[in-house]
Amino acid sequence: MHPAITASEERMKKTVQSLKDGFASLRTGRASAALFDRIKVDYYGEKSPLNQVANISIPEARLIVIQPWDKALIGEIEKAIRTSELSLNPSNDGKVIRISIPPLTEERRKDLVKQAKNQAEQGRVAVRNIRRDGNDELKKLLKDGKLTEDEEGKASEELQKLTDSYIGKVNHVLDEKEKEIMEV
Repeated sequence: MHPAITASEERMKKTVQSLKDGFASLRTGRASAALFDRIKVDYYGEKSPLNQVANISIPEARLIVIQPWDKALIGEIEKAIRTSELSLNPSNDGKVIRISIPPLTEERRKDLVKQAKNQAEQGRVAVRNIRRDGNDELKKLLKDGKLTEDEEGKASEELQKLTDSYIGKVNHVLDEKEKEIMEV
């Protein structure tokens, strides 16, 4: 495999992983610790990720329990969750924070699917842009005499197959997330 294609494949892998990471923070009707990956808590003047200042557990399908390692943080954690885009209502008993995940309305599910489709389209565009960059690199190598026309043609075909494969992976990740969102 040509180094330009290998580099393109690495970038495509990162694009798919980035899409998966983005999908993890999309709220579904099921409890998930990944919902809190982007939440930062004010911890003695520093913004720290929630999972670095508390234990997040899922005792039931629709319940999340957050146990801060420092009890003084309970108010800060609650505030960070309330002000996030998750639309969750935490409650605490002085020791732990409990969050019930309400079932999603049909309208909210459709909005989430729309968001997921937009993110997936951005992923597909990114994969196609990587293909374009790879093809540009191959054309430059051809122009510089480092590749023959046959080699450039084969490498370009290989790059197209790789692109098709990664667009398929993006679509698969989207299908899985759609099923998860539409689950009642």
